[in-house]
Amino acid sequence: MPGSCACDAPVRSSYCRPASYVSPGHRRAGGARRPEPDPPAPRPDAPTTSRGGHVPSSRKHRSETDVVVIGASPAGLAAAYHLTGAGLSVTVLEAAARPGGRLATVRRDGFLLDRSSWLPVPGTPELRRLPGPLPVRRLTGGVVLHGTDRAHRIGAAVGHPGPRHQRTLTGTFDQAWLRANLGRLGTLSESRLHSRPELTAHAALASRPIPSRISEGSLRPLLTALLGDPDLTASRRLSDLTLRAFARSGLGITAGGADALPRLLLAALPPGTVRTGARAASVATTAVTTEDGDTVGCRAVLLATGAREAARLVPGIRVPDHHPVTVLHHATPAPLEAGPELLVDAARRGPVTHTLAVSAADPSRAPEGRTLVTSVVLGAEAGEPADVLDKAARTQLGTLYGTSAHDWELLAAHHDAEAIPALPPPFAPQRRVRLLDGMYVCGDHRATPGITGELSSARRAAEAVLWDSGLRPAETLKSAAA
Repeated sequence: MPGSCACDAPVRSSYCRPASYVSPGHRRAGGARRPEPDPPAPRPDAPTTSRGGHVPSSRKHRSETDVVVIGASPAGLAAAYHLTGAGLSVTVLEAAARPGGRLATVRRDGFLLDRSSWLPVPGTPELRRLPGPLPVRRLTGGVVLHGTDRAHRIGAAVGHPGPRHQRTLTGTFDQAWLRANLGRLGTLSESRLHSRPELTAHAALASRPIPSRISEGSLRPLLTALLGDPDLTASRRLSDLTLRAFARSGLGITAGGADALPRLLLAALPPGTVRTGARAASVATTAVTTEDGDTVGCRAVLLATGAREAARLVPGIRVPDHHPVTVLHHATPAPLEAGPELLVDAARRGPVTHTLAVSAADPSRAPEGRTLVTSVVLGAEAGEPADVLDKAARTQLGTLYGTSAHDWELLAAHHDAEAIPALPPPFAPQRRVRLLDGMYVCGDHRATPGITGELSSARRAAEAVLWDSGLRPAETLKSAAA
């Protein structure tokens, strides 16, 4: 039966689990299933709600809810928002000390340091479905591709000046070609893009009859920065859709830090919905047990963790390959003459793929008189120690920003070995979110890589839960967003 298998293999009888799934950690020796928890008794010592709509998990207890969401990631919080808006009770269990997942922002000495490298595309449909407007500051300077002897600016706001480099005849031609072709790409429909042969982004780029100085010197560095995939192993359809979104709307950053998105979702949830410091040890379709021994009875479970953690709880869930990312945060001792623009090193002078003077776009990111520079390292080099990357990047950053970077202060380095799920051909942007009745999964490993994929998969998973609960998702989700 469709939707009755907990794994990602083709649905055959040898792969199917019973309709009421119990994870391996939820069974006693000999395979006997634990009895279902009794209905909870009223507790006078129930934990009080802290600010922000979540409570710390500090004592064993038993409770009941309609849906347990495992993981207060952007996907988990978005799914909880859709479900609570439709009238279901939801408990979100988060293993970390704070909600937000990869969109965490560290506050240090007046600087706002994101742990991720997310650059949202302003005005995308999933961002418009949030409980309120997300404060996105557009990078009005667009993207500046710094080659060996020339620089090209693309995706800038109308009227923004060009890069401060002497323009040659060849450079003028390349700039015009890039703008014209990106503009044309922005007008193409999704069906037109999907009609193209299914290739990797690298193979598609190599097949185009254009000079290598454009394909390798401009388009490849741009795609690498947008996809987070230095080898361009992603499906051509993903690269086409990503380029089209950039051509239409450019890039931005969230004002006040990347955690503005989870904060927005958290504020829309009923108080006490999220319990932090609660790592799930085992799951069943009717209950979740945490490592502290707490049990939450429920009618459905939604996994909103990374793919590897989801597969720990429900073996058989597909774990894709991932692209590693390291984010370096530097502070300049004096204001830096830099605009709200993403600098991409098309000449590959060092480990940094792209860099941004974040506080030029969002002044709240740095104290007055200083500039916060955030740089991203991709591929195998992302696995190097922070001090090695810092030393190798300083000369490169000085060249890109036109000043010495040797007196910059390294504030933080955040490494994520599984930052971006790989999505090679064939293009599969909507993997199923219903594992079986009562067990669901969401995250960008079930959609397209990135925060937009997290949000879209969360919405699809919430719709599946609502359908199985006898509700109409189209009406309930619309009313929740009103």
